[in-house]
Amino acid sequence: MSNPTKRDISLVRLGLIDGDGIGPEVVRATRIVVDEAMAAAGAAPVEWVPLSMGHRGIEEFGDPLPAATLRALDGLDAWILGPHDNASYPAEFRATVAPGGAIRKRFGLSANIRPARAFAGVRAVAPDIDLVIVRENSEGFYADRNMFAGSGEFRPTEDVAMAVAVVTRRACEQIAHEAFRLAVARRKRVTVVHKANVLPMTMGLFRDVCYEVARDYPGVEVTDEHVDATAAHLVRAPGDFDVLVTENLFGDILSDLAGELSGSLGLAASLNCSLTRAMAQAVHGAAPTLAGRNRANPAALQLSAAMLLRWLGARGNNRTISTAGTRIEHAVAATFEAGIATADLGGLASTSEFTEQVCARVHRR
Repeated sequence: MSNPTKRDISLVRLGLIDGDGIGPEVVRATRIVVDEAMAAAGAAPVEWVPLSMGHRGIEEFGDPLPAATLRALDGLDAWILGPHDNASYPAEFRATVAPGGAIRKRFGLSANIRPARAFAGVRAVAPDIDLVIVRENSEGFYADRNMFAGSGEFRPTEDVAMAVAVVTRRACEQIAHEAFRLAVARRKRVTVVHKANVLPMTMGLFRDVCYEVARDYPGVEVTDEHVDATAAHLVRAPGDFDVLVTENLFGDILSDLAGELSGSLGLAASLNCSLTRAMAQAVHGAAPTLAGRNRANPAALQLSAAMLLRWLGARGNNRTISTAGTRIEHAVAATFEAGIATADLGGLASTSEFTEQVCARVHRR
């Protein structure tokens, strides 16, 4: 998550968007942990900027993604986004782009970084998994992201539906550099995931550009695999992978698979970023049936916030902020290792109890 665009960061201002369902609970739990970690690291307190989205946005502004929220985000480098439940919005809003997707597109958050690792104390299908999937997040087959206007899907007749996939050299170069920068700080291996055998122009361009970018990172080993073979390889031997870089649709599917292999999608953290802005957003949904019951698992969003702090620290060359992010990661891992987990992972802790345990551990070196 290192970032070549540097600027001085001393005071951290973060947008805080609750979202729907369990969103307010997991966002609150994440804010508490971030404040505790920043204090433990000796950093200045975060200046939080609460913003409306989802049902709250509809109630207050008549829009699930209010213009006031977007204007506020224009003035921020980073923010934390809770899950949204657009399936439950009034009919006139269900047909529009979901708030998270609209925010990603507006701010050019083309890189989606999704780590998957097994935690001691959490039962995992693949106990040796420790990888990062780097997903190109602005193109591919996703209809809401690959057109300047309108949708990438269309129906020329009632009985025929078609989809357009867009792959550009510029986007491929950007996501490849992100993947290789990550690999330099990890185990120095990148796997390019594609389907160039049946999509030689689009996926062939993606694969070839990744290999071109690899020349700038001579210390990193690079290989490539077809996406179907990668899925099988992930199940059989996930420990073989370090950093995987792939296009939008493939990255969405493989990262969910990797999340389940690591124990649960409730652990799946995610960072959406460009060179200048970043958004922490857990992979899981809004789980409306759990809303308000103090039973939601906040770990994924807390780990996403840790990634956000390390991104900010790297961009601003501020080791203190990076340290706060690392403290959160270690504290969440130590909490699981102590046998403390929420009900979705077979534990007994409530959302608030789990958060208290993580806060207690952010002070430990």
